[in-house]
Amino acid sequence: MDEVKCIIAIVERGRADKIVNKAKKVGAKGATIIYGRGTGQSEALKFFNIYIEASKEIIIILSEEDKYRSIYDTIIEAGRLKEPGTGIIFTIPVSELVGLHHREQIKK
Repeated sequence: MDEVKCIIAIVERGRADKIVNKAKKVGAKGATIIYGRGTGQSEALKFFNIYIEASKEIIIILSEEDKYRSIYDTIIEAGRLKEPGTGIIFTIPVSELVGLHHREQIKK
């Protein structure tokens, strides 16, 4: 298997499906969406005696390293991640990957 990158984006709840659909159009083969709760925003709101839970969606996409860039750039655009407070995105290298045998079979 080629080198793999893991793209992780954390966005406001309710936005992940739209972002993932656009990522699939440029080459993402799938994604995992996990629900989470941010602490930075809620801590600031607690300071003003208001408590609103900051719900987040975490998008995880695995991509071959030589193909990840268009997916990464599309997520930034679709999620408007260059605007303050809309979310973050980062990549990490993947090693010891088990469970994606179908990708190997497709290449053969």
